[in-house]
Amino acid sequence: MGHVEVAHVEYYLPDGRVLLDDASFRVGDGAVAALVGANGAGKTTLLRLISGELKPHGGSVTVSGGLGVMPQFVGSVRDDRTVRDLLVGVAPDRIRHAAHAVDEAETAIMERDDEAAQMQYAQALSDWAEARGYEAETVWDMCTMSALGIPYEKAQWRAVRTLSGGEQKRLVLEALLRGPDGVLLLDEPDNYLDVPGKQWLEEQLRETRKTVLFVSHDRELLARAAQRIVSVEPGPAGSDVWVHGDGFATYHEARTERFARFEELRRRWDEKHAQLKRLVVDMRQYASRSDEMASRYHAAQTRLQKFEEIGPPPEPPRPQKITMRLKGGRTGVRAVTCQRLELTGLMKPFDLEIFYGERVAVLGSNGSGKSHFLRLLAGEEVAHTGQWKLGARVVPGHFAQTHARPELMRRTLVDILWTEHAKSRGPAMSALRRYELDQHGDQPFEKLSGGQQARFQILLLEIGGATALLLDEPTDNLDLESAEALQKGLEAYEGTALVVTHDRWFARSFDRYLVFGQDGRVRETPEPVWDERRVERRR
Repeated sequence: MGHVEVAHVEYYLPDGRVLLDDASFRVGDGAVAALVGANGAGKTTLLRLISGELKPHGGSVTVSGGLGVMPQFVGSVRDDRTVRDLLVGVAPDRIRHAAHAVDEAETAIMERDDEAAQMQYAQALSDWAEARGYEAETVWDMCTMSALGIPYEKAQWRAVRTLSGGEQKRLVLEALLRGPDGVLLLDEPDNYLDVPGKQWLEEQLRETRKTVLFVSHDRELLARAAQRIVSVEPGPAGSDVWVHGDGFATYHEARTERFARFEELRRRWDEKHAQLKRLVVDMRQYASRSDEMASRYHAAQTRLQKFEEIGPPPEPPRPQKITMRLKGGRTGVRAVTCQRLELTGLMKPFDLEIFYGERVAVLGSNGSGKSHFLRLLAGEEVAHTGQWKLGARVVPGHFAQTHARPELMRRTLVDILWTEHAKSRGPAMSALRRYELDQHGDQPFEKLSGGQQARFQILLLEIGGATALLLDEPTDNLDLESAEALQKGLEAYEGTALVVTHDRWFARSFDRYLVFGQDGRVRETPEPVWDERRVERRR
């Protein structure tokens, strides 16, 4: 086990803005804490400061017990890295350095098989053994068997891009949880995991003896796994950090009380300030009539001056106020009709009717065809047989899980809205303000955080006139307030919504549930079902 301590940390963005101001918290031995906060508030930056990737501009960070880190990119690796590369990348430094030395020595032998290269290779293997690399490979074998179902010997040279996002996440989580490091930093560990994967993660977090600090927006995971909450609150002078020493169930109440305390302190300061100013005015009047009162007048002036020099209490963090005005519009009675539809290689033929105004959640394990189904309804090329059609006046609006929007790259948010949807900068900024994005209006789309990109894409759906929303994991990157705003927006939406989700909290708000099974069958259930065996028992 180990601990993490952040003491009075300050961090400034490249443009000089303060991101973190006097951030302090501690996660003690064996505790599992969740790091929550608004998109862009500085959660990932905090993890990078703790890991040593970034250096604070003030304050200090202390970590004991060895540190293992899951970066945010895990789950979206699409480069030439192998399974071995991925596992080496999250291993302790001594193993990582020894592995790189072995790679260099093997390359040298392939390029020139001389005595020097052979000696280099022999030394690299010796260093690998001394770093306990072979013991690490034994652990990695357990990881690949658990996550991929194949031994490490066969899996190590497989390209990571051939793995699903959930498989990438599970593999790295297995390695970190089984590894020697006593402290784990996990950035969005639940993204890309299906519900059985999330349930597995919850169980691991409850049972581990390691100290864990993880970033997540999954309300169910937070409620089930976090012992305490480290909350990052954006404020006028940079983000503030405070710790709720209990679980997620009481976090919102504690946060509301904290905001109320800020307001009460400011109210008391204002009352005292007004009282001192009245006293100075009264003493001035008395001093004008009596020399004996002059000293008391000067004393009142000094008291007021010192009070004002100390200044009011810090301004409270500003809670987000996100308003999603998803409008929709009237369509034909049948919004979506499928007859003997089969997505090639993914599912068996099925029939489906979705009616205007329904909220339908699409559930199922990774790889069952859910995303392909939404892409087909959105008009993309997806191999299939059978028939499908959208109803009269149905205009689909598609939200892609990967946020792959090349047409938005290298364009600022204001430019996108101004050019395509608004007649002037004013309406564009007004729309961005409702989504808490007005501070980022002149930033290019690719510079936003994942949650900010998600909010902006929902805004584009709002103003684009979609009468049927096809949303693929829309809450994956949204912070807590944004997810709740989306939930409220869908409740008021005058259209049809078809939503792929692994968010159990979010899923409870829907009318109907389609379960895409691993056996290729599509079934309907009256409530969310995450274990396909439960569906079978109902039949």
